[in-house]
Amino acid sequence: MHDTTRRWQRKPDGSNWGEFGADDQRGRMNLVDRAKVLQGVAEVREGITFCLSLPLDYPGGQTMNVRRQPPRRFAVLRDGKSAGQQGFCWSYRSEDPDLTDVVNDDVVLMSLQYSTQWDSLAHVGSHFDADGDGSDEAVFYNGFRAGEDIKAGVETEAREPWAKYENPEARALSIAVLAEHGAQGRGVMIDIERHVGRKRQAVGYDQLMRMLDADKVTVEAGDMVCLHTGFADTLLSMNKSPDLKILHESGTGLDGHDAKLLNWITDSRLACLLADNPAVELVVPKPLTPSPIRGPRLPLHEHCLFKNGIHLGELWHLTPLALWLRANNRSRFLLTAPPLRLPGAVGSPATPIATV
Repeated sequence: MHDTTRRWQRKPDGSNWGEFGADDQRGRMNLVDRAKVLQGVAEVREGITFCLSLPLDYPGGQTMNVRRQPPRRFAVLRDGKSAGQQGFCWSYRSEDPDLTDVVNDDVVLMSLQYSTQWDSLAHVGSHFDADGDGSDEAVFYNGFRAGEDIKAGVETEAREPWAKYENPEARALSIAVLAEHGAQGRGVMIDIERHVGRKRQAVGYDQLMRMLDADKVTVEAGDMVCLHTGFADTLLSMNKSPDLKILHESGTGLDGHDAKLLNWITDSRLACLLADNPAVELVVPKPLTPSPIRGPRLPLHEHCLFKNGIHLGELWHLTPLALWLRANNRSRFLLTAPPLRLPGAVGSPATPIATV
């Protein structure tokens, strides 16, 4: 347990630190309670399911993000009499002629946020004066600290250059906290693509409200909100060879610089924001001339993850579900989307399932 007085004296403007307790690590997912799960279950009328994940080897390569590694699969190695042999298409007969088993066992090496993913609340923090002493420090949701609660990796002599720093650890706010919650509740689809197509643009509060009104979509406290832009569907059509020219001209996202939109995210009391684009918000190019105003590179990430404990999901494959909901004049469904229960990790692949 942490001492709240020691952890923060000041909290950021527009934040909900402390709302769910001094040591809360779930954030807005606390609103996805038994009643919200039952509301989600009540949306199941047809028994039809939709897989909301891309194949785990998409986007393909590292064109979209050079820092994130695609999956590489290896066969495990056998031990004992067969030490050093690969455990793929391996026959027990090689050790005992009377045995008939043939087995496969493999291992994967990949970035946890390469494809369809969850962001944990430890994914993005901020430099903020939580102590009230005039100096900022690197802190995360609810005042958890970099260096104490979220620890950097230890430098090692790695065979792979990108694996140089081993065992970084989110001792608080890891993705395992979300997994333990279950991440199941009522999903609500906002079909942005239906209104603006797939051309790249930032969607602000006024435009989003017009979409909600036109489609008669209501977002209530504890809803798990999905944003359909069509980006993941475009990406899937590229067959693991992303065309950056096309992708840079598509990919609608929320306008993280729109204060009214950020206020709506707060006031709606939605539980999480899940999009089929790479970042939920539209990430604009870094200006050539530094701004004299200090602030975040990713304002929506800061508002959601750092200030309000709102988990984000990215690169979800929402198009088939969105089209079905559109055709059936619906916007709500049961969403089941647990991440990996991997202690210490700050993100996770996801294989969400929607049931209608």
